[in-house]
Amino acid sequence: MKRGSARSRRKPGVVRLGVSLEPELLAQLDGWVRRRNSPSRSDAVRALIRKELTTEALLDPEAPAVASVMLLYRHDEPGVLQRLTAVEHRWEGHVRFSGHVHLSAEACLEVVAISGSAREVLQMAEDLRGVKRIAFGGFTIGAPGILCKPAAQPAEAGAMGHSHDVT
Repeated sequence: MKRGSARSRRKPGVVRLGVSLEPELLAQLDGWVRRRNSPSRSDAVRALIRKELTTEALLDPEAPAVASVMLLYRHDEPGVLQRLTAVEHRWEGHVRFSGHVHLSAEACLEVVAISGSAREVLQMAEDLRGVKRIAFGGFTIGAPGILCKPAAQPAEAGAMGHSHDVT
């Protein structure tokens, strides 16, 4: 079966771009593509561009931001869960999800999804990580604006401005 031309397989709204790279840099890119299991160089380059756009967007302390915060602690430590809950309640309206997992008889994992301005999200993440007796806390921050088309506003969608089709 003959496959269509590259032009006919291209997604609508996607623009083809040529990039010149030194052979050593291309070899590094190809290695990175394999390690991250990217379907293509294009996909990997898009990821790198989005990462840089995120970094740039988050330089503005008022830019919209989201983060996932991961906290590890011993559940038998006195008061840790109450202190963690108190911090989450202080940031009411910014905590989008909080999940608790028992990893073993002693260890617990708390995952908290938060949103707000970059400044608020960084402060929330630090507040959560700083709860007394949290053994380890880390977070990843992102800028949801890199996914949005600036001029596009959905006419009719769910409560969060979009819907999810489930099939």
